[in-house]
Amino acid sequence: MNVQKRDGRIAVYDAEKIRGAIEKANHAVEEKDRVSPELIDGAIRSIEESAWDVMPVETIQDLIEAYLVAHNKYALAKKYMIYRYQRALLRKSNTTDESILKLIRNDNKELAEENSNKNAALASTQRDYIAGEVSKDVTKRLLLPERITMAHENGVLHFHDADYFIQPIFNCCLVNIGDMLDHGTMMNGKLIESPKSFQVACIVTTQIIAAVASNQYGGLSIAVEHLAKYLRRSREKYEREMETEFGAELTGEERRRIVELRLKDELRSGVQTIQYQINTLMTTTGQAPFVTLFLQIRPEDEYAEENVMLIREILTQRLQGMKNEKGVYVTPAYPKLVYVLDECNCLEGGPYDDVTRLAVECSAKRMYPDYISAKKMRENYEGNVFSCMGCRSFLSPWKDENGQYQWEGRFNQGVVSLNLPQIGILARGDEDVFWQLLDERLELCKEALLCRHKALLGTRSDVSPIHWQHGAIARLGSGEVIDPYLKNGYSTLSLGYIGVYEMTYLMKGVSHTAPEGKEFALQVMRHLKAKTEEWKAETGLGFALYGTPAESLCYRFARIDREKYGVIPNVTDKEYYTNSYHVDVREQVNAFEKFDFESTFQDISTGGSISYVEVPNMMQNLEAMETVVHYIYHHIQYAEFNTKSDFCLACGYEGEIRINDQLEWECPQCGNKDHSRMHVTRRTCGYLGENFWNQGKTREIKERVLHL
Repeated sequence: MNVQKRDGRIAVYDAEKIRGAIEKANHAVEEKDRVSPELIDGAIRSIEESAWDVMPVETIQDLIEAYLVAHNKYALAKKYMIYRYQRALLRKSNTTDESILKLIRNDNKELAEENSNKNAALASTQRDYIAGEVSKDVTKRLLLPERITMAHENGVLHFHDADYFIQPIFNCCLVNIGDMLDHGTMMNGKLIESPKSFQVACIVTTQIIAAVASNQYGGLSIAVEHLAKYLRRSREKYEREMETEFGAELTGEERRRIVELRLKDELRSGVQTIQYQINTLMTTTGQAPFVTLFLQIRPEDEYAEENVMLIREILTQRLQGMKNEKGVYVTPAYPKLVYVLDECNCLEGGPYDDVTRLAVECSAKRMYPDYISAKKMRENYEGNVFSCMGCRSFLSPWKDENGQYQWEGRFNQGVVSLNLPQIGILARGDEDVFWQLLDERLELCKEALLCRHKALLGTRSDVSPIHWQHGAIARLGSGEVIDPYLKNGYSTLSLGYIGVYEMTYLMKGVSHTAPEGKEFALQVMRHLKAKTEEWKAETGLGFALYGTPAESLCYRFARIDREKYGVIPNVTDKEYYTNSYHVDVREQVNAFEKFDFESTFQDISTGGSISYVEVPNMMQNLEAMETVVHYIYHHIQYAEFNTKSDFCLACGYEGEIRINDQLEWECPQCGNKDHSRMHVTRRTCGYLGENFWNQGKTREIKERVLHL
C-alpha cells in the first residue's frame, strides 16, 4: 500500500508512523483513557485490512478515529481529533501580515523579483501587491482544495497568478480590435465611435489596451493590420481637402506629394502615440500594459500597402528606441513585437524582403521582434496563421456557427504548470514509478485547472464591460453570464511544464538531446498532449499543452527541490530548471541545431511554445542573423534572438562593454569605469531591466530577476 500525502506526493505505507502518532496521543490523556499496545496493533490491522493501492492520509486518520470510538476510547479519540483540527488550523493560518509589512518596508525580495515590469517601491504598485497578498492568502486557505494548495507550496505544481484568483477575471487574450474600431466601443459610459482618421484610431487603440489590461492579469495582443484601414481613411481625407482647397491651382502630382507628406507625418505621430502611451500608461495592476503587436503582411489584403507602411514605421521607431532620464536612447520593454515570416518576406526574393531586413536590424539592436513562421504555423493549426497571446500561449482552432475560424476575441482562462524534475527525483530511475507519479500529478493539475474554470462560471458581463459588453471579447448585454465563452473550446486552459532536460537526465542519465533521452522526452511530451486531449473530450473544455515562458518559476521549482532533496548533479546543483523543452544553456549546440531539435517539441506543445538562440554582437552580425531568420521560416514555428546589450550612461555608447584586466567595467568609447553609470541589459527569458553589482563588486553581475 502507498499513502497519498496532502501535497499530492505518494509515500510508501509505514505502520510505525501510525503507531507513533497514537502513542503520542496516549501520553496526552490520563492513564485510564489510554489504549494498550494490543489495541494499537488492532488499529493498524483495521487500516491494513481496508487498504487500497493508494490511501489518502486523511482516510487513514478517519479510520483511526473510528477504531478508537468503537473501543470506547472517547477521550483519546477527542484528543486525536483536536490535534488534527489544530494542525489543520495551522496549515490554514493567515500568512499575509509579515509579507505585507515587508512589502511596505521594501524588504519583500520575492515580490520585488517576481515581475520585472512592476516597481515594488511605487505606492500604486504596492497597492496592487497588497491586494494580491490578501487574495493569495484567501485563495490558499479557503478557495482552493487543500491538496492543490499543498501541492503548490511543495513545488508539485504551480498555480499561476493566485493573487488574482479571488476575482472573476482571466489570464490573456487576443483583443478583437478590428470589431471595436469598426463598430465603436464604450469606456466609462461614453460612446467611442469608429475613428475617421489614423491618428484617432491610434489614440483609441491605446485607450482600449489600457482598459483591457486593467481588467485581466495577463498579456494581450493586437493585430496592427486593423489600423491600416484608418491610414487609408486619412489619405482619402487629405485628398479631398487638397481637391477642395487648391483645385486646379496644383497639378495632380503636386497634390499627391503633399498628401503623402501629410500622411507620413500622421503615420509617424500615430505610431509614436502608441509607443509613448503604452510605455507611460499605468494600468490598475500597477504596471505598463503587457501588450504584443502582431505584424503580419498579407499581400492579398485590401489594405496591404498601408499595412506595410505601418509595419515599417513601427520597426523604425523601435529601432530608434526611447530616451531615458539621461537622454540616452534605450530599448522600451513594451510593446512586444511579433513579426510573421511568409512567402512574400522570407528573404527568398519576395516583394517585402526589405521589411524583414529592417526587422532583423531591429532585433539586433532592440531584441524585438520575435518571429513566427507562417509556413510552420499552418502545419500545426489547420492552415491558419494568428498571433500568440501576450503571454505567448496559443489558442486551439475553433470555428463559429458559420464554420469560420475565429482567433481574435478569444482568451485563456488560466495556467497550471507541472514540475517534471521532481517526479524524476522521486522515481529514482524507475519508469513504472515515474509514469504512476506523472499520472497522479496530472490529475492534480486537471483539478487545479478546473478550479479556474469553475471560478469563472456564472460571472456576469458587468464585471468587465470592456471585455464582455463592448467588444474586446464579446458584446453581451448587461447582466448576461459569460459561460458560453468558457465552454466548447472557445477559450483555453493551459497545462504548463518545466524541466524536460532535468527530468530526462534523472530518468536516463543523459540529456534529452541524446538519442535515448530524446525518445523518452518525446514520449513524456506526447503523454502530456494526450492527457490534454483526453480532458478536452471528457469535459468539452479547451485544454492545451503550453511551453511556458516561465521565467521566475524555473527558479522557484529548483529552489524548492534543492531544499527538499539536496544537491543533485545537473539537476538541483544550479539555481534554475530549464524552461519547458529547451536545450540546457550549458550544451554546445549552434542555432540551427537548436531550432531543429526544439521544433519537434514545438509541434507537440501547440498550446504555446517559443525557442531562442543567443547571438553575440548582433549589430555586427546582421548577415548571419538574416541567415537564421530565413532558417526559422522553414524549420520552426516561433523563435526569438537573445543577446547581451550594454550601454554607457556617460556617453551614450551602446554595444558590448567588457571587463578589463583589473576586473572593472570599461566603456570602449569614453573609458568610463564607474559601474553606476553603466546599464547592462540581458534578455534570455524575456527580461529587460537594470542589473546591479554584487556586494563584492567582482566581475559577477546579478539581475533583479535572476536569469542566465
